[in-house]
Amino acid sequence: MTDSRDLNDLNAHLLVDPSWVEKHRRNPDIILLDARAKGYAAGHIPGAHWIDVKALKDNTSHTFAAVDALRAVLEKCGVSSGATIVVYDEGNSVLATRLFYVLEYYGLRDQVKLLNGGFAAWTAVGKEVSAEVPDAEEGTLALFAEPLLVVTKEDIQAGLKDSLLLDTRSALEYAGADLRSNRKGGHLPGAIHKEWKEALGAADTDGVVRFKDALTLKREFADAGINPAKTIVPYCQSNQRGAHTYFVLRLIGYPDIRPYEGSWEEWGNDEDTEVTRL
Repeated sequence: MTDSRDLNDLNAHLLVDPSWVEKHRRNPDIILLDARAKGYAAGHIPGAHWIDVKALKDNTSHTFAAVDALRAVLEKCGVSSGATIVVYDEGNSVLATRLFYVLEYYGLRDQVKLLNGGFAAWTAVGKEVSAEVPDAEEGTLALFAEPLLVVTKEDIQAGLKDSLLLDTRSALEYAGADLRSNRKGGHLPGAIHKEWKEALGAADTDGVVRFKDALTLKREFADAGINPAKTIVPYCQSNQRGAHTYFVLRLIGYPDIRPYEGSWEEWGNDEDTEVTRL
C-alpha cells in the first residue's frame, strides 16, 4: 500500500502552460485572474480580470482579508462555486501563489491553477494580448475558511506536534543581519532555511522564469531536510514568499502544509516572541 504521505502523487494539474490557457480560456467555467502589481491596463491575457493581491490581507491583525470582502471581489470577476480559476503574475509567481494560497485557504482547493512563467511566458510565445476589461456575469460563490491550512503565533508558541518550521526569506533575513523594518532580526527557533526563489529555474532566452521540474524540487526539498511526514510551516515577512513555497510543496505532493500567516511581520515585532540569530 502506498503511504498517503509519500511524494509519488504529484499535483501536476495545479500548473498549466500558455497552450493550455489558450485552449481553455473561452470556457465559461474557467476564470482568469491577473495578479500583477502593475501592467494590467496596458495589456493582459484576453478575458482576465485584475485582482489586487495586497487586498487579500488584513495588515492590522496579521491575518486574511474578511471572507465577505474576498467573496465580493471574486463574484464580480464571475467566479462561482465549481469554477476553475487560473492565476498568473509577471512571471516569478510570488503574487500568483499568494492568491493561490488564499483561495485554497477559503475552500477552493484543487480549483485553482497557476500559469507557469506567468504573463512573460504568455507573451514570449506570441499569444494575444488585450487592453479591454472583460464583462462578467456576477458569480455566486460559497467560501469557508479551512483552519488546517494556517497556523498562528499562539499555535507555534504552544508547540506544534510533528511540525517543521520553514523560513523562506533571504539568508540575511534568516541570520538576523537584515532586519528590514522589524524590531527584531533572526528566525523562529528551530526553523530550517530554504529561500523561496530556489524553486525557480534560471530565466530562458526570452527572460521567462519557470518552476524547476518536479523531480528536482522533490530532491532539493528532501536534501534540505524538509520531511513530508511532518506538518510543514512556511513563513516569510508577510506570507507572500511563504505562500510561494506552499504552492511548490502542494505541487510536489506534500500532504500537510500550514503557513504562518502572521509571519515575521508579527513575530519580529511582538514583545513575547523568541528569536534565533546566527
